[in-house]
Amino acid sequence: MRMRFLRRWKTRALIFFAVVGPGFITANVDNDANGIWTYSSAGAQFGHMLLWTMIPTTLALIVIQEIAARMGAVTGKGLSDLIREEFGFRITFFMMIGVLIINFGNVVGEFAGIAGSLELFGLSKYITVPICAFIVWIIVLKGQYKTVEKVFLVASFFYVTYIFAGILAKPAWIDALVSTVKPPPREMFRQPSYLYMVIAVVGTTIAPWMQFYLQASIVEKGVTRRQYKTSRLDVITGCIFTDIVAWFIIVACAATLYAHGYRNVSDAKDAAQALHPLAGDYAYILFAMGLFNASLFAASILPLSTAYTVCEGLGFESGVGKGFRATSQDFNSLPSSERGSAAICAGLHAPAGQQKGAHGYLRQLAVL
Repeated sequence: MRMRFLRRWKTRALIFFAVVGPGFITANVDNDANGIWTYSSAGAQFGHMLLWTMIPTTLALIVIQEIAARMGAVTGKGLSDLIREEFGFRITFFMMIGVLIINFGNVVGEFAGIAGSLELFGLSKYITVPICAFIVWIIVLKGQYKTVEKVFLVASFFYVTYIFAGILAKPAWIDALVSTVKPPPREMFRQPSYLYMVIAVVGTTIAPWMQFYLQASIVEKGVTRRQYKTSRLDVITGCIFTDIVAWFIIVACAATLYAHGYRNVSDAKDAAQALHPLAGDYAYILFAMGLFNASLFAASILPLSTAYTVCEGLGFESGVGKGFRATSQDFNSLPSSERGSAAICAGLHAPAGQQKGAHGYLRQLAVL
């Protein structure tokens, strides 16, 4: 009886690790340089008063990510592909332009995060940014999907450094836990700065590019309706873990920056520098290492998300493991936006019948 029980759980564990990846990676890459800056600013400006947003934001993130994963498993198509089939090419074209512009700006921010994080260790951005851009280019263009996914999974687990940094900051645990389930006084909601920060925290946690990347990854990984239950666990686990990391970033900055009257955080690098005299060497090093990992990680994912979006919207075949000829060079040429972003960051002293078929696919979602 015991052997049967162990065998069953071993089988379930193997199935989970075979499917895990897209959901966990997509959720964690959202804690990028821009996200870390936002969470750091939230903790520095308002202490624990924004921790209550973590629970509803996590629930909303789970629902949105689960819908994207479900559509990918049921239809076998990416989100941009379904939008084109459902609403036509004109709407899809404007959507692609919007995603392209926004993602380009985000990638610039990621390379600013790379430059800033490594400058904390005394390395020049004029050297580190081109090197990291080349690393990203190799990963995205030359890697196969399984290899790239393993690299991204390792980068996802590296976010645990922020949890350690939060613990080393020695926060007021009881007050932090109470603030997580209890919103602040009503007077706070009358302050424009507080409302803007609430919107920023929610907006940096749930980003449009995530849905395009997640659904395309589900399709490329070959997840079907049969493996979807395990894939859903992957999505939920990733969403919970990423917001736990965000919670610890806010708590770390509240215990140090807010407690000592340091309110203005210009970027994520600034937050790490401010932590140094207040939380000690270890917290400072962990925060800086986490920033570098997050920036390099997101700089690799965002060009892929853009490529998936545009290629699917135009009807081209897409995939990390596809060659230049297999994709008519369209998928593999798009990460050039990453090279342009790196150049900008290094050069500027910036802070671091088909429509009917689609209806049929969407109706199948209720089955799951």
